[in-house]
Amino acid sequence: MSECDPGELRTLFLFEHLTDAQLDELCREGRIETIEPGPVFSEGDPATCFYVLMSGTVVLSMLSGGEDLVTNRTSQRGVYAGAWQAYLGDRVQQTYKGSMRVTERSTFFVLDAECFASIVRDWFPMALHLLEGLFFGSQNTKQVLEQRERLLALGSLSAGLTHELNNPAAAAVRATSALRDRVAHMRQKLAMIAGGTLDRTSMAHLVGLQNEAVELVAKAPKLTAMEASDREDELGEWFEDKEIRDGWDLAPTFVSAGLDVPWLDRVSATVDDPAMLEGAIRWLNYTVETELLMNEIADSTTRISTLVGAAKQYSQMDRAPYQTVDVRELLDSTLIMLGRKIGDDIRVVKDYDPAVPPIPAYAAELNQVWTNLIDNAVQAMEGHGRLTVRTSLDEDQVQIEVCDTGPGVPQEIRSRIFEPFFTTKPVGEGTGLGLDISWRIVVKKHQGDLRVVSEPGDTRFIVRLPVHPAIEETS
Repeated sequence: MSECDPGELRTLFLFEHLTDAQLDELCREGRIETIEPGPVFSEGDPATCFYVLMSGTVVLSMLSGGEDLVTNRTSQRGVYAGAWQAYLGDRVQQTYKGSMRVTERSTFFVLDAECFASIVRDWFPMALHLLEGLFFGSQNTKQVLEQRERLLALGSLSAGLTHELNNPAAAAVRATSALRDRVAHMRQKLAMIAGGTLDRTSMAHLVGLQNEAVELVAKAPKLTAMEASDREDELGEWFEDKEIRDGWDLAPTFVSAGLDVPWLDRVSATVDDPAMLEGAIRWLNYTVETELLMNEIADSTTRISTLVGAAKQYSQMDRAPYQTVDVRELLDSTLIMLGRKIGDDIRVVKDYDPAVPPIPAYAAELNQVWTNLIDNAVQAMEGHGRLTVRTSLDEDQVQIEVCDTGPGVPQEIRSRIFEPFFTTKPVGEGTGLGLDISWRIVVKKHQGDLRVVSEPGDTRFIVRLPVHPAIEETS
């Protein structure tokens, strides 16, 4: 440890305007340290010292995806690092925000954090208030805008979910109303048939044909429009030959159930009374319609259940914030929630690697990341293109890619897209926090990595998450 020289401190730009008395106090309170090549402090450790470089070379870095990413390398005298936020006291977490190492024998002027904080408060009270206002004002503004960003996303998702739920709900209501009408008519026709000339054996055969028709509805083949039209013509002519009124209106129902002319011939053979045949045909028609309507109700309610399940998966309702999750399920729920925004003119391709294991994560926050990335991709393609969501396993990390076929991210702004408040969207359409929030969720909270690779027609946002993160659950 060398003796501190006030005159030498004055040669550093950080101290050049201090008074002689202030320089003397710095020398009394601080010290000169010479450090051999190697680490000086590590990110996340308690911030105990404020360092000012006097000679040598420092390398500053931050953790990203479990790797040390170099943010600065310099030999400029007077550069500082370490506990420079000590003047904020216990209102912020006093840890080193990055790591510092020296690549050669280097000399520093060092102040303990508490001493540095005391000096800043005593010497620069007005500057301290300005710095505090700037720091906490920026923090508050950012929190308000982040909340607005989340509320905007939530509002958009809620509108989309309401629209998606309304369609199957309305279909179920319509089908239920129609079903009630068909059942009423079916009862009337059954009463007419039972009171007619059919004997017990013929009635039993007719009921057997009814059960057979119900089974055939579930097995009905998918027909092209041309095939369906040809079969409807055949049935229409059969009904006309049998003098059944409005037979052409009955034909589409029987065709949709997979019933053909030979099957109708069996009905005719069972009901040998021409006067009873039309009643039997209409009774069977109501049976088929009833089954088709019940299928429609089942499809509609299944769709509603699927949407509700996706909403619960997306919001992680009634689940612990930190849990082991399958990222493919999270991606699927987000795609369902964003279905209306994605639209019909964007083709969604899911390329999921079955080898990807479940990982511990904050599931709801990862869903926010997928929402931001997919929403940006959809906007970039302006409603037309291909959206690819891909997962893969790369050693001890899960990789998720959100790819679009839009025009790409220009090279000149690519390095800024993760900055807070930076946006390329028109005024009123974005706060510039979506990618910043995503970056902090992935990098800061999950010790992962988020980057972009882009060229016209192929833009990929790549998220990497550790399979075994060295993190603990936080509130």
